[in-house]
This record gives sequence, structure tokens and C-alpha cells, in this order.
Amino acid sequence: MNFFLCPLCGQPLHRELHSYLCPKGHCYDIAAAGYAHLLPVGRKHSKSPGDDKGMALARKKFLSNGYYNHLMEGLLGLFQENTGAEPVIFDSGCGEGYYTAGIFHGLTAKGKKPKMAGVDLSKHSLRWAAKRAPEVAFAVASSYHLPVADATVDLLLNCFSPLAIEEFHRVIKPGGKFFYVVPAPQHLWELKAVLYPTPYLNEEKQIPYDGFCYQEIRRVERRIHLPDQETIRNLFQMTPYYWKTPLEGKKKLEQLSTLDVQTAFDIHVFTREN
Repeated sequence: MNFFLCPLCGQPLHRELHSYLCPKGHCYDIAAAGYAHLLPVGRKHSKSPGDDKGMALARKKFLSNGYYNHLMEGLLGLFQENTGAEPVIFDSGCGEGYYTAGIFHGLTAKGKKPKMAGVDLSKHSLRWAAKRAPEVAFAVASSYHLPVADATVDLLLNCFSPLAIEEFHRVIKPGGKFFYVVPAPQHLWELKAVLYPTPYLNEEKQIPYDGFCYQEIRRVERRIHLPDQETIRNLFQMTPYYWKTPLEGKKKLEQLSTLDVQTAFDIHVFTREN
């Protein structure tokens, strides 16, 4: 299955050996790392959008060490419960591909034949994603302009990424599922207690979206031990706090050699209405 559409004319893209081509002659090279660039210049809001190289590497190192494998297991369980033999799966804001690859390989191990694609703004993240799962189609693209045809996706994952609900509704099939991962109230509480004088709980929401109905909200949580300063720094660098923390908070974090921290995620499961 060729997932992607031409971002300029909306025609289906056909994959050649090292490029994607559309019937109108638009051509998009596939990088040596294995991803395509489908973000038109006019939709770029910076020279290098998305996570920078350092953030992508920090997330890759942290997740590869299994600290969020409980979230992976929770997602995989939901995907197994809600899919048929050959599901079409899309990861919007896939980052460095930890969950994308885990879901693909987990479903394959159960005898299913998933067809998967993922997009992200960060080319640095997609280099890692394409290495994790060469069988998955990856592209630099915006969640708000998905290069995907209408009503073609069975299951869509959005994990800590921009919520482009109108685009999600467009690409998901009627009856298809949408998995939206957000931080639960206590997520990373101990980390925030170091960074800020008055830490706050994450807001707990249950928001209905037009065209979708709630199936369930499944919480996944675990207390984890960060054994050294590098691991603490990697977690910090992959969070929004990296950009928002005052200098004093960063200095306090740099003085820690270990940290025990609560992780808590809410997976909101929606069904696309007919």
C-alpha cells in the first residue's frame, strides 16, 4: 500500500527506488535514512521545524532503555483489541518511532499484517524512526496537512503530539479508532518538584470532539528509577519543560545523581462516527 499523497496536488504518490512520484510529475526524494520529505516550503514555520537533533537523540536514548515500556504495552494491548488481520495504522507526530515500531513489531508477532506510516516535523527524529522500522513508511509532514487520502486509516495514534482533530476525522475510516495519549495528573510530579517552586498537577480532561464518540480512557502508570544524571537529563530534554524551566530549576536538576519519578498516562480511545 502506498500511503502518501502529493502535498502539492493531492494525487497518489508512487514509490520508486529512491523517490516518490505523482501523476503530475512532482517528485520527492527518499533520504538515505529511509524517510521522505513531504512538507512544502510554504508550510514550514522555521528553517528546521520540529525537535532538534539533541532532543531527538535524548528521546531515542531514554525510550530505548525501556523507561516507558509500560505505555508501549498499554498501547499495544489496545491496538490488539481493536484491529483486524490487516489493519491500516497511522502515527501522527511519531517522533523517533519508538511506539510506531513497537506497535508494528508487536502486531506482526501476533500474526497480523499491519500496514503503517508515520509523520513528524523533525527530520532528526525520523532518521531514528526509519531505522527502528524500515517496513513502515515515514515522512516529514504536518499533522494539520496530512498527506493521506480520506477515510483510509483504521487506527490512528497521537502520542504527546499536536491534536489536528479535523484532519484525523478526515483520514480515519467510519468506525475506525483514534488513540490520544496525554499526561495524567501525576505524570513526572517529582521532576516538576525539582524544576519549579510550586509544581502543578496536569489538568484532567474528557473532551468530546465532533465526529467522534468516546470508547474509554485507559490509565497506564508506573514509578520509575532514573539511575544517573544522563538519564535524568535525557528525560528533561524530551519534555516541554526543557524550554520553559527557569535557570534556577535547571541548576537544581543538574545537581541530582538519581531520581525516582511517577509516570502516568491517559489513553483516550475514540471511535469515528459514520
